[in-house]
Amino acid sequence: MDDAQIKMQEMIDLMIEVVATYGLDVIGAVVILIFGWMAAGWCSGVTAKALARTGKIDVMIQHFLANAVRYAVLIFTLLAVLDRFGVETTSFIAILGATGLAIGLAMQGALSNVAAGVMLLFFRPFKVGDFIDGGGQSGTVKSVSLFLTYLNTPDNVEVIIPNSQLWNAAIKNYSFNETRRLDLLFGIGYGDDIDKAMAIIQGIIDADERCRKEPEPVIVVGNLGESSVDIIVRVWCKGSDYWGLKWHMLKTVKQTFDKQGVSIPFPQRDVHLIGADKD
Repeated sequence: MDDAQIKMQEMIDLMIEVVATYGLDVIGAVVILIFGWMAAGWCSGVTAKALARTGKIDVMIQHFLANAVRYAVLIFTLLAVLDRFGVETTSFIAILGATGLAIGLAMQGALSNVAAGVMLLFFRPFKVGDFIDGGGQSGTVKSVSLFLTYLNTPDNVEVIIPNSQLWNAAIKNYSFNETRRLDLLFGIGYGDDIDKAMAIIQGIIDADERCRKEPEPVIVVGNLGESSVDIIVRVWCKGSDYWGLKWHMLKTVKQTFDKQGVSIPFPQRDVHLIGADKD
């Protein structure tokens, strides 16, 4: 038997010894990983459904706790796999803690997102389904995770914002209150009848059921501009009716002004050409 055959036989014997010694542990570890992964998803789903059935816990908190359960099961699965190979889990946890501290110092930005996510869930400045303006973006809240907040813009574009960026900025929640105030400005000519124009606007408001009677609508002369008398209109409505009412008011007031002979002036300039050829 030559040297090559001897070395090959030694490698085969070594592989047989390794498989005999660790084969069952490897198979057991793979089985634990598979079942642990499945159990993590199952526990997360059960937690989410159980929290949803209570009807008292916000959707954001439901998702947050469900994800926390999933990660907890995965961590226990990893510890079980290490224990399968005889690794002292207590020592591993201590090493993991020290490593986590070092990683945490190096990843302060990521950890700040986690802290901001917890603060958002605790103080709840918004909930899933609210339309907000924060972190330089506007959209409807889809979900809040440990690191990120997901928004959908009105034109159906997903926007992903780091939680720290959202928490450290002013947040406007347009869905927080049931009602909103619609502010409009209409300019009429100086030669037009102000009372007539205001009566037209009042009639349009009275005819639209989306306009709230309380608080009472406000129609006043707000400014005497360079080329128009500016009429300020303030009317209250449901938050969900805001844009539809605004577009309807702008269109209807313009059309009614045209029919009733009320003008809406626009700036005009006379241009004089100096040095033009004379006849």
